[in-house]
Amino acid sequence: MQETWRWFGEADPISLEHVRQAGAAGVVTALHDIPDGTAWPADAILRRKAMIEAAGLTWSVCESIPMEQSVKRGDRDAPRAIARWKDTLANLGRAGVPTVCYNFMPVVDWTRTDLRWPTQRGTGLALRFEMTAFVAYDIFILQRPGAANDYDPALVLRAEAIASAMSAEDKHRLEQNIIAGLPGGALVQTRASITGLLDSYKGIDDATMQGNLIAFLKEVAPVAEEYGIWLGIHPDDPPFPLFGLPRVVSKPQDVRAILAAYDSAHNGLTLCTGSYGARADNDLVAMATEFAGRINFAHLRNVTTEPDGSFFEDDHLDGGVDMAAVVEALLREERRRLACEDPRPAIPFRPDHGHLLGDDAVKATNPGYSYIGRVKGLGELRGLIKATDRGLNREEMQS
Repeated sequence: MQETWRWFGEADPISLEHVRQAGAAGVVTALHDIPDGTAWPADAILRRKAMIEAAGLTWSVCESIPMEQSVKRGDRDAPRAIARWKDTLANLGRAGVPTVCYNFMPVVDWTRTDLRWPTQRGTGLALRFEMTAFVAYDIFILQRPGAANDYDPALVLRAEAIASAMSAEDKHRLEQNIIAGLPGGALVQTRASITGLLDSYKGIDDATMQGNLIAFLKEVAPVAEEYGIWLGIHPDDPPFPLFGLPRVVSKPQDVRAILAAYDSAHNGLTLCTGSYGARADNDLVAMATEFAGRINFAHLRNVTTEPDGSFFEDDHLDGGVDMAAVVEALLREERRRLACEDPRPAIPFRPDHGHLLGDDAVKATNPGYSYIGRVKGLGELRGLIKATDRGLNREEMQS
């Protein structure tokens, strides 16, 4: 498996030199400075690639080419947006970027209600999704029409009690935390813009959304094949409905439909153990085993879930995901690929997110992407991978 690191470009508080010091060989990045709705020029891609290589690293994964809302809605602008996506994909392929991670989440990207939650074991500050707080925002702060109908009445009552006890500052902080996961984040989105985006999805259900995703895949997967790119769709985060929007990359049956839509290893998955793991009925070991041949990228992090759907991001080797068994499934798949001369490189993975530790808590960081917490996570995963790999070598010698 190839160790990689998410890097947000020159504006990232963490430098490429620090990435190299962490021990990662690959970089996961995108051209975040280019606005949505614009194909990435070939020369801009090559400049970014040269910058990464000058630091002694490799641009292993592009995460992500922006996915315009029109594609997800399947509206009249979708063909032009898909054409722009394909142009960017082709330019990445010509530049030699081998893997592209993308998502198909409508309106919201990752969503959390607390970006600095003190963990119970005292291991720093974590990202947390608190279901009651989210419902309080949806119904009583955003005041989405009909929102109360989407939740259990007892949950609505608890959310109302929380909302009524919130100060104006509390409500603002909650809103900013939720907005942080939207495209553009707090710098672009407002309550009015969120409402407008939600309204644009009226009448679009899961079946329609899945059909739009499949139509997109049938357009872009052949381009990925032509240019030697391995696609990996990222799951919904969290993997259940938010704001009444459809979610179509949340469960194993969703994955089966995606893979069947275009039967090629170039149409693959990003196995995000934290996102899929936030749904208690998802068996990550079973998913890693069943879909191993189509896993083109992995985000390795752990979550601890609660009965009402709340969860927090735990230490990388703790929580509800059996990380040791997931890693073993991925290493076994790498051995299979090696044996059959599969053209795909080693499965790239990154330590996904990390707690705020030490003086990172008072530094400028992207939520979930502090330095020390991810170095800690990468070190834990590195040790697990090496130990598991050694065990598999011994197993092969004895067979």
